[in-house]
Amino acid sequence: MPPNNRLPDSRLKDDCFATDRECLTHAEALALLKAQVAPVVDSETVPLIAAGGRVLAEEIVAPRDVPLADNTAVDGYAFSHADYIASEGRLPVAMRIAAGHPAGTALAQGTAAQIFTGAVMPPGADTVAMQEDCRIDDGEPPIVNVPPGLKQGANRRRAGEDVAAGSALLVPGLRLRPQDVGAIASTGKAEVTVYRRLRAALVSTGDEIVRPGNPIAPGQVFDANHYLLSELLAAANVAVSDLGVLADDPILIRERLAEAAASHDILITSGGVSHGGEDHLADAVAALGSRHLWQLAIKPGRPVSFGQIGDCVAVGLPGNPVAAFVCFLNYAMPVLSAMGGAGFQTPIPYRIPAAFDFAKKPGRREFLRGILERDADGHMVVKKFARDGSALISSLREADGLILLAEETTSVAAGETVEFIPFSAYGIAERTL
Repeated sequence: MPPNNRLPDSRLKDDCFATDRECLTHAEALALLKAQVAPVVDSETVPLIAAGGRVLAEEIVAPRDVPLADNTAVDGYAFSHADYIASEGRLPVAMRIAAGHPAGTALAQGTAAQIFTGAVMPPGADTVAMQEDCRIDDGEPPIVNVPPGLKQGANRRRAGEDVAAGSALLVPGLRLRPQDVGAIASTGKAEVTVYRRLRAALVSTGDEIVRPGNPIAPGQVFDANHYLLSELLAAANVAVSDLGVLADDPILIRERLAEAAASHDILITSGGVSHGGEDHLADAVAALGSRHLWQLAIKPGRPVSFGQIGDCVAVGLPGNPVAAFVCFLNYAMPVLSAMGGAGFQTPIPYRIPAAFDFAKKPGRREFLRGILERDADGHMVVKKFARDGSALISSLREADGLILLAEETTSVAAGETVEFIPFSAYGIAERTL
């Protein structure tokens, strides 16, 4: 393994974010990023209880059948279907089988066994009647009366019905969901190999930036973007290092960025990405590696920068919170997914009727903040947030997702369908009120 535990093909190509296009469409930007970003392929073994949200780095092959043996899906009575037919549904109860214990001896011909959910089916039984469907006649032994019409194999779960021994259960590159972790646990596996978590350095710069909890003066702003981006990175299961608010000192900024790049996979900043003006942060990235300002044909968030310091990706997002949020979801998050071993993932939008009218300029893709609601008939529709300012955090707080309007779209009329991506598709919790 080469230094810093990267495989040779995981290194970034030199100056990989360079482009000669003056303005990139949304699709062109995604294609360029997808072609250039490689995974960070370090892996580690973690306890299964800690594997949720991590990216799988090994193939999971079932070592045994799941379930291990034929068992019952319900509380009830197990018997041979042939005996059930022959006895017209009246069978003496000769056994009692609880879950978690071997079935023991074979079921005697012409008898039934009282059995409980999950218990192993005894040899000789192939069908189970639900307890609530049966009537018991007291006696020694008691007689179970099973109603007619029960099919052979009813309520019987066969060995390997869920997972067969030797079958591939999960493949590398999958971000483990709760149901995936449960599936692994069902095979008896207590540990799993996953790609290590990406390490992101988050930096704020500028004498006008103040962290919450500190006094603020006219001309200063609280650092909302730091907290917004920290939470988005946490939703992507990325480990975040806070470099703090750096003063407008070019030497200090360059030193801190060089240190961060040596120990992190990605460096994320916001603000200072437009043409012109004094931007010590951008100058430092360019001096230490490379930086390219992309003009994207989108709204909000036209200027975004991508660069690198060695193998550390440097992403510069717009300073307005809404623009930073939209650009992070659309461009930084797929990059993080690819670097983390899960592949270059972008969510698939679905179409939903619009509950608004809207006029749009052609030639750029727009991302509107969408609010889900039900119309008078109870059908789900989406309306847009009333105002469009890219500094309005309230538009993000009240929204359920993003409405996507393609470059060629010039208008939307109420009742037409539009593309919509819920925030939950990005790993963000749904709005509850």
